[in-house]
Amino acid sequence: MSIEGIGGERMRRLADARHLVDALERALLGGLRPADEQGRVSRPTSHGELLLMPSEVSGHAGVKVLGLAPGNPARGLPTISGLYLLMDARTLRLVATLDGGELTLLRTPAVSALAARHMAVRPIRTAVVFGSGPQALAHIETFHALHGLRDVVVAGRDPGRTERLVRRCADEGLRARAGSADDVREADVVLCCTSAREPLFEAELLAPRTVVVAVGSHHPDARELGDDVMAGAQVVVESRTVATTEAGDVVQALGHGAIEEAGLIELADLVRGEALVDDARPRVFKSVGMAWEDLVVAVAVHERERASR
Repeated sequence: MSIEGIGGERMRRLADARHLVDALERALLGGLRPADEQGRVSRPTSHGELLLMPSEVSGHAGVKVLGLAPGNPARGLPTISGLYLLMDARTLRLVATLDGGELTLLRTPAVSALAARHMAVRPIRTAVVFGSGPQALAHIETFHALHGLRDVVVAGRDPGRTERLVRRCADEGLRARAGSADDVREADVVLCCTSAREPLFEAELLAPRTVVVAVGSHHPDARELGDDVMAGAQVVVESRTVATTEAGDVVQALGHGAIEEAGLIELADLVRGEALVDDARPRVFKSVGMAWEDLVVAVAVHERERASR
């Protein structure tokens, strides 16, 4: 059996935002239960963190091995790098390898977009994006591909990186500018893609129509959304078990009594129509990333690679 190696550039050409979102949705509609999956295996190192994320879904198994080095951007290197091993579930023989960093950049906004598809109560045309790194760009590109964004405001801490992202958006035909938390007032969607450890904005800035997506961290001591935002919103998570152990936005709000675990809605229930959003409240999707999502996206990319031959 030949083993395909699919690099990052090839993955970007093969990946289509709508195709990936639809693949994730089909997996959940087909009965996949994220709640049954264990959380990631994480080990700190002297300069970062090693992650191991195994899963099995519909005839395939796989594992993502990642290194997270927060100091890499200063070296001109990506924070995340690694490899995905895609296997046949029956034989556990390797069928493909994929760039793990690129897979994360494809998977994360696809999951965010799937959640937003089922949380939004009006068309998504205006976006405020916190962050100016690769995930911020990936989210902008995915939401623009799916919704045809009209306006993008980038609220970044680094003026130089913020301006570069604004120019990148403009090059793709988007009306974009640098902004701040105050711009949240006019947003249809707020995309939080940062390494922040403290809340990015206050709840009073959110309109009832707004969808908030927070993807910045899988550590319980870091958060992008404060207790006020969490308490006033309807909160959707990938899995209650994972969110209440890994998602700092959820863990800390629970610890402070701002929200209750029973009030958390799982993404699978939302997709299957077993839970409904409240039109009168902002809606928050807090994502930490799960291994089943990587596997579904890896399979979708691999199948497109085989079909393109």
